[in-house]
Amino acid sequence: MKFFTGPAWLRLAAVSLLALAGATVQAATLRIATLAPDGTAWMREMRAGADAVKQKTDGRVEIKYFPGGVMGDSQTVLRKVKVGQLQGGAFTAGELSEVAKDVQIYSLPFLFRNLDEVDRVRAQLDDAVEASIRAAGFEPLGISGGGFAYLMSTRDLKSRDDLKAAKVWIPQGDKIAELAFRTAGVTPIPLALSDVYTSLQTGLIDSAANTTAGAIAFQWHTKLKYMIDLPLSYVTGVLVVDNKSWGKIDEADRAIVSAEFAAVFKRLDAQNRLDNAAALDALKQAGMTINKPASADGKSWEALGSESYQELIRQGGITPDMQKKLEAALATIRGGSR
Repeated sequence: MKFFTGPAWLRLAAVSLLALAGATVQAATLRIATLAPDGTAWMREMRAGADAVKQKTDGRVEIKYFPGGVMGDSQTVLRKVKVGQLQGGAFTAGELSEVAKDVQIYSLPFLFRNLDEVDRVRAQLDDAVEASIRAAGFEPLGISGGGFAYLMSTRDLKSRDDLKAAKVWIPQGDKIAELAFRTAGVTPIPLALSDVYTSLQTGLIDSAANTTAGAIAFQWHTKLKYMIDLPLSYVTGVLVVDNKSWGKIDEADRAIVSAEFAAVFKRLDAQNRLDNAAALDALKQAGMTINKPASADGKSWEALGSESYQELIRQGGITPDMQKKLEAALATIRGGSR
């Protein structure tokens, strides 16, 4: 059977068009930056997800990671995504709040009383948080619950008054953390996550909040000697891909990527809790002093959370819609009280 007739140049053009049509489904490489060091549970799971995606898409989607901050701090990574040098990144909620402020909703100081509350609120609000990320121009591949952050220091901090003399680090761009500490009468020092260890060495800062596993992963525990045993905030990490890059991937392949990373983040949430529990034991064995606040001090810290929340609302730090969703979820869980 003859498919083409006519002049040779016309037949050649037709064949070329068919070849181009067959090449419309091209391989997509997603270059993603993260500050997480290689070898951590986060990176192991991220690589496992990438391997599964490559296999199940027959190589049409490949994910390449740049761990350990080699692509710069969060602001630098966001700029590189904007110009197409990268297609995505892994950010803390505070870092991503520069472009999607509602993503920080879980990190409000002293918001949650326990992990059960975290799980129940996230079940109601994760969809809304993801929608806010999409509105900012990114596709969220997953939200990771990193666990509770605790305030750690080179000095023995026990109360809000002690904190006023400390040199406290906050993540660069983390408006909620800045507001919380300023409410407590502290002028915090904003730095990129990658600069914290060096700043602890030089004395630029002497206090920082992190999860127990995070403090060990970034080696901060070698400098920090005291920890207040009161959850300061709940840490979340978000893996995002630029919407333009995401839209270039075939719809069926996007479904594969989404499914694989949903499984990755489910495993990460479970692993993070195990790691944090083990890390707390490791910190104690390494000689870190864990201070349980006295009743009055505990109430003083919690009052700080309430004051910060009210000030955040006044300043429009989260959208009214997200505020309503959060308060409704907590009221349902707590029987009407926040």
